[in-house]
Formats: sequence, C-alpha cells, structure tokens
Amino acid sequence: MQSPPNIASIIKAAGLVFGDIGTSPIYTLAVIFLFLPATLENIMGTISIIFWTLIVMVSVQYTILAMKLSKTGEGGTLVLKGILMPLLKHPRATSIFTLLAILGISLMIGECVITPAISILSAVEGFRQIPGLDDIGQGWLILVAILIAFGLFYFQKHGTEKVSKAFGPVMVVWFSVLFLTGFFSLILSPEIILALNPYYAAKFFIDNGMSAFFAMSLIVLCATGSEALFADMGHLGCEPIRYAWVLVFCAVLMSYLGQAAFLLRHTDVINPLFEMVFAEVELLYIPFLILTISATVIASQAVISGIFSIIYQAISTHLLPMLHIDYTSDELRTQIYINTVNWFLFIAVILVLLMFQYSENLANAYGLAVTGTMSITGTFMIAIFFLEHKYFHGLIAIGVTALDITYFLSTISKFSHGGYLSLLIAAVPFSIILIYIHGQRTLYRAMHPLTGDQFLRKYRRAYSDRRHLKGTAIFFARSMDFVPAYISRTMFNNEIIYEQNVIVSVGITENPYGLDYKLEEDIESGLSHLSIWYGYMQVIDLMHIIRDVKIEEKTIFYGMEEIVTRNIIWQIFYVIKRLCPSFVQYYRLPPHKVHGVVTRVEM
Repeated sequence: MQSPPNIASIIKAAGLVFGDIGTSPIYTLAVIFLFLPATLENIMGTISIIFWTLIVMVSVQYTILAMKLSKTGEGGTLVLKGILMPLLKHPRATSIFTLLAILGISLMIGECVITPAISILSAVEGFRQIPGLDDIGQGWLILVAILIAFGLFYFQKHGTEKVSKAFGPVMVVWFSVLFLTGFFSLILSPEIILALNPYYAAKFFIDNGMSAFFAMSLIVLCATGSEALFADMGHLGCEPIRYAWVLVFCAVLMSYLGQAAFLLRHTDVINPLFEMVFAEVELLYIPFLILTISATVIASQAVISGIFSIIYQAISTHLLPMLHIDYTSDELRTQIYINTVNWFLFIAVILVLLMFQYSENLANAYGLAVTGTMSITGTFMIAIFFLEHKYFHGLIAIGVTALDITYFLSTISKFSHGGYLSLLIAAVPFSIILIYIHGQRTLYRAMHPLTGDQFLRKYRRAYSDRRHLKGTAIFFARSMDFVPAYISRTMFNNEIIYEQNVIVSVGITENPYGLDYKLEEDIESGLSHLSIWYGYMQVIDLMHIIRDVKIEEKTIFYGMEEIVTRNIIWQIFYVIKRLCPSFVQYYRLPPHKVHGVVTRVEM
C-alpha cells in the first residue's frame, strides 16, 4: 500500500496547483449575484450547484478519472494524446483527436490570458472597502493591476525556483483565512449548510428555467483552474495533489458557504468576500487585502509557468516551431522561461484589462475556453477508457463530460459579451500550429530527401573516390531512413566530405521524461550515426551528449530553407520560420563551428 505524501509536498501542491481554484471565491459569487437577485432560493440553489460542480468536475473528473489514466505519472492534453494514439486504428480518428489536442492547447492559452487579469483586478478592487478609498476611480485600480502584472511578468525571466518554496506557505495561510472567515459567518446563519442537498440545485433549475442555464456560465468560475490538477501532476505527483485538494476543497467550500450566509443577512452586498471579511475583522482588513493580492499573483504565476510547459511540449512534439528557451534552474528541468511567450501574454493581459475595465466584465469573457478544455479532456478520457475496455470508468466519464459540455454550451451565451476574446486569443496559436504542421510536411516533400539506401550508395562511391577534409563534421537529420537534401548537396554536389562524418538524429518520445542515445560507428567508412531520444518535457544539452560519445567536431552543418511561394498560407509559414530561432540557437550549438546550407524551395 502506497504511503501518504509528506506534509511539505502537500503544501507545495497547495501553492503551485490550486492558485486559480483557490482565488475563485474572490469573484465568483460577486458576479453571480450581479446577474441574479440575492433571494433565499437563488442563494441556496447557487451554493448547491457550486458544491456539486466541485465534486463532479474537479474531484471525479480530474483527481479520480484523469489521474488514473496516466501510466508515466504525467498529465496534460498531450499526455492524453500520447496514451490514445496507439489505441486508434483508423487514420481519420487519429486526425480528429490530434486536432482536438491542438484545440485544447490553444484554448488553455486563451484561458491563461484572462486568468491573471481577472484574478489581479478582482483583488485590487478590494481597496474600495478601505475607509477613504471607497470612491477611488476604476482607472487607478486598473493602473495598480497593470503595475502588479508588469512585476509578475518581468520576474519570470529570473525563474520561480527561488520563491517557489514560499508559494505553498502563503497559499496555506490564504486557505486557512478563507476557511476561518467563512466559518465565522456560517455560525451566524447555519441554515446555509442545507444547500449541500442536491434538491436545492434541482429546484434552482425548475424555478429559473433558462436563467438558470445562463447562470451556469458564471457558476463555472468556481472550477476554473481544475485543468492544472492534471497538467501539473508530473511536477508534483498525483498523491500530493489529491491530498492537497481535500484541504483546498474544504477551504473554498467553507468560504462559499460563509459568503452565502453573509448574503442571507445582507442582500444588498456587492462583493461578498471583501464585505464579509471587513465586517468580521475590520482592523485586519488591510493585511487580508495584501494576502489576497499575493494569492492572485501566485495563482497567475502558476498559470504562466503552466503555459511555458505547454508551449515546450508543443515545440518538443513538433507542433510549434522552435522558440528560444531559457532554463532558469540547474536542478529543476521544468523551470523554463520563454521570452516571446511571456511578453505576448503580458501585452494580451494589459489589453484585456483596458478593454474590460471591471472584474464583472472580465467574468463574462471567462469560462468559454475553460469549459471547452474540460470537454476535450473528457472526450479523450471516454475514448481511452472504452478502447482499454474499462467500461465502468468510461460510463462515469460520459456523465462527467456531459456536464462539461452543458457548462460549455451555457458559456456560449457569453460570446458576444466578451467570451469571444478567449477564442480570439486561442485562434492565434491554433492557426500557427496548423500552418506550421502542414507547412513542415509540404516543405519536407518538396525537399526530395534521399532514402537511407540511396544515400548510402552515393556516400560509398563519393567517399572512396574523393579526398577527405581533416577532422569530423556533424550533420543533422531526423533519421537515417530519409536523409535531407542539404546533406547530399554538401557531400556530393559541393564535394565536402570529412574524414569522419556523423549524422545526428534527435527524436522525441511519447514519454514526458527520459534520455537515451546511441552511437553507431562505421556504418560506412568514415560515417557514423548518433541517435538521441528524449521525452517531450525533458531538457537536454545536445553538445554535452556529443562530447559524452567522444565526438570532437571540427564543423557543424545544418539545413536552411529559402521558400519561394505566392500562396498566402505558405508566406505566413515562411514568416513564422524566419521569426523563430534557428536550430543552432535552440540547441545552443557553438556558433563559430556552425555552417548553414541554404536550399531554395518552391511551395
């Protein structure tokens, strides 16, 4: 029997995984009761739905079903894709689920632009509870939010390793405060506990009809960030996350119950959490506000780090072009920084803040991408469970996914009120990925690579007939099955053959981590092949591997393409390739030894 995780790992999970869910009590009930009147029936019904949403969509879907699927201890959309692909027998099904995985990645990026904006702005709006600041202009609050966001994104380049140890304790304090403030309010109106009965959820739908359906688009805010439970499993392990979720669940549920109890006593409340805390402990309100802002910054930090990991997975699996990646830790391979992505997110967050101005407006933009991602995760789970003949789990997954899709349909109603924004943001990576994938395939065919046998026959003749340059040359090819045209042009057309020629193949496995490499010497006279395989989340030092197999290169060749086309799609593809770092920069090859061989290609 597996022993329970230690306290330190549970605290770390509470800080690094549950920031988004843990800060949702700041704004969820506030925006719901801007839409609904704060009647007894609506309050009881809303709390009932929140309780069962957290049970089904978070506890069942992620901590039970999704975590059960991973065979490597890793999580995320691309992990589910890696599990499912070998089980599919039809090419069309493979294409459909690949497209769904790409859509899931894109939606998460769209979601993660709005998360820092709504979290930070909703916390900053708590300044209005401070006496003397109740009339502060929204423009000043937006400015404060922008400054906090700038500090957050500026800090990313330094890495999160040094402060990550503080994240957990701060969030533990935050969850403790949520629990205690909610509990004190609950004592004054204990009847709110009855709302946990699903009867009140059913009555809410019966009484409100379509209004209840539209309210779901706001109620789902309580479950935002639940995808992080699965996506971050590889960093922390499933057991610490499961144990931490029990504590987080109790804290956020108690906060919702306490806020609802406060609403029963004060129906004219605008922001239940801030007004409840101010009424309970006025003298400690400013420290509470500072804690709230700290919690939202930590929540945003976790989201940004998650996006870096997702982008790295997409680069490693050739869904996205190479981007320059900085590794901010010598010990933690998951601590990475992608400058282009970081500042793209920052600019997007600022634009979102300026466009929507108020947290309740941002709430209308939030949820569409979240529920879309959950629905895609549910679809993957159903397919995997049934293809692995786990029918009981598959039936449960169907029920959970049906709820995901229902929430997704309800959030479509917010499309014209701001929901379009997350889809608009998601459309950028989605389009880039599709153009890049199809562009690479078309470019590969246009380059006319030689088969392995054709190349070896030509090499054998050329090596025996010509003089050789002294030293060792390195070339790069995906495999020896198809050798790119730039190698044959260099060796056979330009007659550049060294005494020792090494073709290096770098491949990505379906496992998140792991590194394996093998040098096959003397395939032909003076020709060797170094094959390197590593996990899609593994950070590698390519030159260290080359040195480890005793290769001392004199020069390094790599292929470059100059694309000539009138097709607008391929022109965009060419721009993408030109804007992204080269193979040399990505793998940090020594620039004084590198020679790029340009091939002109018509597409």
